[in-house]
Amino acid sequence: MTTPDPMLVFDRDLVRRRRERAARDWNGAAFLKREIAGRLVERLDDVRRTFPLAVDLGCHGGEIGAALMRPDGIRRGGIGTLMALDGALEFARRAAANGPAVVADEELLPLAPASVDLVLSAMALHWVNDLPGALTQICRALKPDGLFLAALLGGETLWQLRQALAQAESDVAGGLSPRVSPFAQLRDAAGLLQRAGFAMPVADTETIEVRYADALALMRDLRAMAESNAVRERRMVLTRREVLARAAAIYEARHAGPDGRVAASFEVLYLHGWAPHAAQPRPLRPGTATTRLADALGTIERPAGEKAGR
Repeated sequence: MTTPDPMLVFDRDLVRRRRERAARDWNGAAFLKREIAGRLVERLDDVRRTFPLAVDLGCHGGEIGAALMRPDGIRRGGIGTLMALDGALEFARRAAANGPAVVADEELLPLAPASVDLVLSAMALHWVNDLPGALTQICRALKPDGLFLAALLGGETLWQLRQALAQAESDVAGGLSPRVSPFAQLRDAAGLLQRAGFAMPVADTETIEVRYADALALMRDLRAMAESNAVRERRMVLTRREVLARAAAIYEARHAGPDGRVAASFEVLYLHGWAPHAAQPRPLRPGTATTRLADALGTIERPAGEKAGR
């Protein structure tokens, strides 16, 4: 009996097949990708740089490319050529209509070291098994002082659905199985960037709330977006109708608003890091400061352990 590899959380082949299927009717399912891509691209507005060659990693239907285009037909963010990469052939074909596109696995990037100026990624990296390894490859592919910006679903995504499914399965089947894929946590994100070699790593989060008629409508949307459960240890049989019906009832009882519609939360983690470069600002060595923090704040400096008023 072989021991399961703890690094292989997701069934990557299943993820690819689902993305191929989703690409066939993507326009009706792309609303969340469009929203997140738009919010990610907005972060480039604060960067005063040009990027001759950029990569859209996990391009789906080209939502990042569309968000980058200004009304005058020029890309915002100082981007010259935008190369699209996706693990699904059908998505790469869609992207090829607007520029260079490559079929590539996010876990095995076909990018030469120090070859690109910018890597953008929206809603793709939460499906990789080895996120630290993928980030390391991205950092290696960037030219010195190149920029990485990504948005991926975080660990609080669909917490309402997790709870409803867990309760329903316990009530109906008397046990639990993985029903919603696990994702990265904000507390780990900046550390992962630093481990991968990025300079000045930043991670932050926001929650996008979407309202649905019921939990079953949410599940249909997740399937259409290729965002449904892909955990390798999931049950390989179809979910019983009784479990789904019970989960929908629990979801409505706990999360329905006055209009009867239910809320679904998508936590989005934003990652921001630079490939190291000698000209980047560096923290001063301890003890080299020339100004006291207490003076800057207009307060009185006290030794550690001493309380105010004594």
